[in-house]
Amino acid sequence: MSEPIIVERDGAIATVILNSPEKMNAMNQAMWEGLADAMDRLGADDDVRCIILRGAGERAFSAGADIEEFPRTRRDKEAARAYGRVTHRAMRAVADSRHPTLALIHGACVGGGLELAAVCDMRLCGESSRFGAPINRLGLVMSYGELSGLVALAGRAVALEIVLEGRVFGAEEAQRKGLVNRVVDDATVDEEGSAAARRIAAGAPLVARWHKRFVQRLADARPLTDAELDEAYDCFDTEDFAIGYRAFLAKSRPAFVGR
Repeated sequence: MSEPIIVERDGAIATVILNSPEKMNAMNQAMWEGLADAMDRLGADDDVRCIILRGAGERAFSAGADIEEFPRTRRDKEAARAYGRVTHRAMRAVADSRHPTLALIHGACVGGGLELAAVCDMRLCGESSRFGAPINRLGLVMSYGELSGLVALAGRAVALEIVLEGRVFGAEEAQRKGLVNRVVDDATVDEEGSAAARRIAAGAPLVARWHKRFVQRLADARPLTDAELDEAYDCFDTEDFAIGYRAFLAKSRPAFVGR
């Protein structure tokens, strides 16, 4: 039996692969649990500077839930609630990752796949990719924990359109709706995704983590505290700041150390 989640490393870039290509990477319980565990391990690794999340093969990022599991995992409310704790842990592990995350999307990105991509920091897809959440045809509700990332990403109107119509649509429309950052030729998805990850990894890692937290905090309507406002200047006391501006003056490439 193949591993449900595969983690590959290329220096500071980690790639987390949803590994069920025969089912278009439909997510089962083992995959959700493995995803949460993998993200927790990578989150504790200071050497990681970017995490790519993708599906195995090129047919799908993820076609959503593995419906064949439903008679066991979602047979009734109690079972579904327990399963929800598993999926929500994985979603939170991705959403709360201190490292930048990039969803690299080939093919279908629907249902739970779309929910998962929505909580990544960036999304890059091929021009033939397809998006949507046709769960109304299954009599399923997208829970608060699953819906929150989609609402935060695309807004109330788009989120409601997706769940009320249950329509599957193409990459160009997904970009117009704000669901993806970039649409590229299908043949260059891996190349473009790798290039984006390298650009992220080449930046100062502490700065990336600050920017992630600041953007998340700005979604909160509470006024910023004086301490929070002051934190924006902490970067000036880091070794990476000295490395960065000296490299700029010397017209050389900085080699950040994360301190």
